[in-house]
Amino acid sequence: MPCSTDSTQMQIPVVDFSQWYNGQDASSRQQVAHSLVKACQDVGFVYIVNHSLPGSVLDEAFDWMKRFFELSSEDKMRAPHPEGWAVHRGYSWPGLEKVSQVMSTGDDEDARKKLREVPDVKEIYDIGSEENSAQPNQWIPKETLPGYQDFMVQFYWECNKVGSEILQALATGLDLEDDSYLAKKHSGHNNQLRLLHYLPVPAEDLEKERTARCPAHTDWSSITMLFQDDCGGLEVEDISQPGRFVPATPLKHAIIMNIGDLLQMWSNDRLRSTNHRVRLPQLSDRFEGPNRMTRERYSIPYFMSPDPDVTIECIPSCMSEAYPAKYKPTTQAEYNKMRASMMY
Repeated sequence: MPCSTDSTQMQIPVVDFSQWYNGQDASSRQQVAHSLVKACQDVGFVYIVNHSLPGSVLDEAFDWMKRFFELSSEDKMRAPHPEGWAVHRGYSWPGLEKVSQVMSTGDDEDARKKLREVPDVKEIYDIGSEENSAQPNQWIPKETLPGYQDFMVQFYWECNKVGSEILQALATGLDLEDDSYLAKKHSGHNNQLRLLHYLPVPAEDLEKERTARCPAHTDWSSITMLFQDDCGGLEVEDISQPGRFVPATPLKHAIIMNIGDLLQMWSNDRLRSTNHRVRLPQLSDRFEGPNRMTRERYSIPYFMSPDPDVTIECIPSCMSEAYPAKYKPTTQAEYNKMRASMMY
């Protein structure tokens, strides 16, 4: 079902990050930080432009991703996603993963079967830190696609650098005395770089919900940074009208940043983890041929997660006598286990 395009629908804010890098002008940095926090309070999603990740690097990342997904199934399956939910790395073939906003401990088999009745038509390659022994990377042989592994390892850490800058800006905007409060809880070794390829599918199959691209869900991380191609299809729930979704129109080289569940909990609901999904593209030129085949779509989400043993408890500036902490303390590892057991 296409979303409404009337003038009353929610707008995703745009924050220009250029002044954040002006270390000599504290007021400009404060303005960027408070604009970022306001966007994350009001919507939970924001376009970040003029960030520090060069457009040329992003273009190269998309080129490598397309070359990977163009490999034969046999080559891609040389780095398969391990069985079960505990390790979240390697290649996931279409239908393996099922994303949902439904929470579960993983013990409700009937709920899991119901979710899988409508398969997600996408293929995925997940990458993490080479130093994360609990989540070992699954690489195809280097000779299969020379240069791919080296580029992705470097790209992983370049994304982490930008993510750390965003976490620092959020801490500043939340009026924390220590602007590294959040960043220092994210060493970078527990993040996840995800390469996503949405396969062409008849539009009617999506319209009649015989297949799905990515159902409505929230992210489990602290923040997600998303880079997308020009195809479109990402939609964000309008917080003023639950159940209505608005398009997150592609903006070249921008980061679409959203708050994840952990940072909503951390901030005592001051920052919002918003439902989002991938559906049909909004424009008719996103379809091809008499069967209205959707164009293939590529996107790269990068999930910033705290280290596994970090305790997620209310940020000091986000609670008071009038607004006590809403959530019991947990760890990233405990929360991750609950969500991952439902996904795979």
